Amino acid sequence: MSALNGPVMCIVGARPNFMKMAPILRALAEHQPPLPALLVHTGQHYDASMSDQLFTDLRLPRPDINLEVGSGSHAVQTAEVMKRFEPAMDEHKPSCVLVVGDVNSTLACTLVAVKKGVPVVHVEAGLRSWDRRMPEEINRVLTDQVADRLYTTERSALANLLREGVAEERVCFAGNVMIDSLLSNRPHARPPADTLAAHGADPALVRAAGGYGVVTLHRPSNVDDAATLSSLLGVLREVSERLPLVFALHPRTRGNIERFGLQHLVDNGRMALLPPQGYLEMLGLMAGATVVLTDSGGLQEETTALGVPCLTLRENTERPITVDEGTNTMVGRDVQAIRDGVSAILAGQGKSGRVPENWDGRAAERIAADLYRWLQAGAG
Repeated sequence: MSALNGPVMCIVGARPNFMKMAPILRALAEHQPPLPALLVHTGQHYDASMSDQLFTDLRLPRPDINLEVGSGSHAVQTAEVMKRFEPAMDEHKPSCVLVVGDVNSTLACTLVAVKKGVPVVHVEAGLRSWDRRMPEEINRVLTDQVADRLYTTERSALANLLREGVAEERVCFAGNVMIDSLLSNRPHARPPADTLAAHGADPALVRAAGGYGVVTLHRPSNVDDAATLSSLLGVLREVSERLPLVFALHPRTRGNIERFGLQHLVDNGRMALLPPQGYLEMLGLMAGATVVLTDSGGLQEETTALGVPCLTLRENTERPITVDEGTNTMVGRDVQAIRDGVSAILAGQGKSGRVPENWDGRAAERIAADLYRWLQAGAG
């Protein structure tokens, strides 16, 4: 008996979710026959100035439902999403709930659905950092344990899931929907000089003969401790003397720079300090960069797809394929490793890597086709 008796309820909660969901919604609509979908925005991360731009940049339809949860502790936020999502799910009676990534909204909506007997589909399943101190790791592990259909971005994810007792028949290797978004939007990326000029920064920084670097930092382990943040900013200042840097400052990072009195480390005229950027702006900055220094998981993938060397300022990664096959090098918070990594890249010895299997812009199509077959077969 077919389980395709209601819409696919698609959940977004935080910025990375939008990039993953946009191609999925298009693929569901373009599938023959189309799969009806409802877009639910939990409002986990909501910035009015950025939200409208993201929807426009990604050609993402406006949410059918906005739960307007807002910020809060992990417990409060997860509980609030669950409370507000349950009546919406009861009203619309979805054939399944589709979640992406590893944010609190992903786990919260998964728990509501599975306890009410509604199938759960997890896109970007099986990624592991093996660091249970990361809230995202907990969300990933728990979501995968109870999801009914799991779509992976790299083949190594299957081994992780099998190790945790997930049956192989529940898993489908589809590829990376983040790269679907990147490839479809790359022709529309904003020129880096235009992005700097729009924020009053000197466009000459990204026109330098030797290129420029892009920096993002937001993880609590990097920015919430004064000594750690001071050390990282200190080495970034050193790097900027050799290579101008464009630093897209997360509000948490900007606030801690001010709170810890570290502004002098970024005020040397060689760093362009920007607010968080829209998708097309960030895509343009990355595509033109000599190197990206980041603690973001998504940027590790995007730089690999773009062929841009990436230095990841973390001790672990849940995306090992970006290291094994791509352009990513893990340097942690080791100041000398960061210096050496930049030196190698400036000497032309950065990793060129290759684009991983199924990172071809068609992952969402494969998901839509498999999801239709699975639902038609009874979602079992």
